[in-house]
Amino acid sequence: MEKKLTKKELKGKGNELKATMHIGKEGLTEGLVEELKNQLKANRIVKVKVLASSAALKKEMAEELAERAGAGLVEVRGNTILFCDRRILAK
Repeated sequence: MEKKLTKKELKGKGNELKATMHIGKEGLTEGLVEELKNQLKANRIVKVKVLASSAALKKEMAEELAERAGAGLVEVRGNTILFCDRRILAK
């Protein structure tokens, strides 16, 4: 069983990561949701960059993507969103 991490610990780990996914003008597509699920299985923590061409509100988009992918939403900072596998997120 993996150790649970607090949001603060996850943010620290997220600072070291490069964004591996990008959300563009297409917004939240089913392919994007599936890709996030796959990356979370492989890496446990995923950083997503929201491109300027995306007109959606970032916080709402992040919450919807987390819901649809079954992910934990760690942080929304600027144009970057940090997600984690829900199983490692301490409540």
